[in-house]
Amino acid sequence: MNELMTAPAVFAVGNEYQIMVMTKSDLVFWVTVGEKNYYDHSNGILRSSTRIHRVNVPMSALDSAKEYTVNYRKIIDRKPYFPELEDVESKNYSFFPLDFSKPINMYHIADAHGDAIFTTAAASYFGNDLHLLILNGDIPNHSGDIENFNLIYELSDRLTHGNIPCVFSRGNHDTRGFFAENIAEYTPTRNGSSYFSFRLGKIWGLVLDTGEDKPDTNAEYGGTICCHAFREEETAYIESVIENADKEYNAEGVEYRFVISHTPFAYTEESPFDIEQDTYKYWLKLLKENVKPQLMISGHLHKLAVSHIGGEYDSKGQVCPVVIASKPVRPNKIMSEYTGGAFTLENDCMTVLFTDNNKEVVYSENIILK
Repeated sequence: MNELMTAPAVFAVGNEYQIMVMTKSDLVFWVTVGEKNYYDHSNGILRSSTRIHRVNVPMSALDSAKEYTVNYRKIIDRKPYFPELEDVESKNYSFFPLDFSKPINMYHIADAHGDAIFTTAAASYFGNDLHLLILNGDIPNHSGDIENFNLIYELSDRLTHGNIPCVFSRGNHDTRGFFAENIAEYTPTRNGSSYFSFRLGKIWGLVLDTGEDKPDTNAEYGGTICCHAFREEETAYIESVIENADKEYNAEGVEYRFVISHTPFAYTEESPFDIEQDTYKYWLKLLKENVKPQLMISGHLHKLAVSHIGGEYDSKGQVCPVVIASKPVRPNKIMSEYTGGAFTLENDCMTVLFTDNNKEVVYSENIILK
């Protein structure tokens, strides 16, 4: 399997897993679950002119099979007639869907800013008992080099080994650089959109993407973004989720409702970061009156906090506790320490631990999910 850069990442989006992997060369790629093949294709044409492959597999199929096989054939010459390909290479992976008969262990990484060493050390807190990985924005330091996206898959490889699900959300640093427009190709999306819901057994989640953290007109962006219009489109999506509630957060079997957002948008920072007041208040209103999430998980502030309703980080009207769980220490922009969030879900309680790269617990709190 030397043409694959890492083990696949198994991302949760909607009711599907998007099995994604980066490759070293042109090849065609597919995944076998049970007796069925699922292909990376474009309208029936197997994709090969790419270094990232994505295969959508129904969650029900992979959860039942508990294993999958990745297959590829390296391209020798893709001629119009009688193209030449190497023989099929395959590798099997076990898969462990969330098992709610026991506590569920999740680890949250945000604001890695290009670091794999310290973030991996912190996120290894659960060892082999990790059940869900959350990569919540600013994993690369920016999108100025296509190779920066490798870190997403390196972290997934180190921590999940292709065996457990992962949730990914985009951060504001991910919107910066020449290849920022391509990040949707390299990460899980809902038909190209970086905001989406997901379902993992009893958990229903909503991934929200706030885009950049300053006005679109800020000189730092040089006229290259339109995040206000993007957020307007996202508002319409949130409204559509509510209209479809019976197949989303009110679906049979849903017991937990979480929001994943790189930015804790109920908190208002000082200018020029105090953007979209009306938009974010409206999002919170929609969530409060309809979705009623029990927990929101964020990063962005480079701080560690459990913000309860009415607390220090509640500027606009939180609808649930917000856990801000990423503290990178970066003197001269080089990581020297990292603390992230270890979450354990059991019955109606979420235990939150902030753990550092020495696997030391620096804070703990139990949150009752109401």
